[in-house]
Amino acid sequence: MDISVTETPAPTTRSLTLRGRFDAHEAPAFRDALDAAMDNGHHDLAVVLTDVEFVDSTALAELVRGMKRCREAGGDLALVSPSDPVRVILELTKLDAAFTIR
Repeated sequence: MDISVTETPAPTTRSLTLRGRFDAHEAPAFRDALDAAMDNGHHDLAVVLTDVEFVDSTALAELVRGMKRCREAGGDLALVSPSDPVRVILELTKLDAAFTIR
């Protein structure tokens, strides 16, 4: 999986764009990227999932952990343009109701 972090016009917001498989093997890299953004004061995160072809339960757990951490800091974690496979998993697990999805 490839992760790129992009600045946004808002000072507390960052965009994390993921590409490839988001699974247990890749979860630590996502956690590190999210934690680094949060530690630098970016409490509103947009996770772009357009090019993610697969997510597993560990990836979902990391997304939930990130959402909780952002909300505890007064921000939010939004999922942006989830691919069809990711969208289906979010719907099956009912996580689509928990996340802000753009």
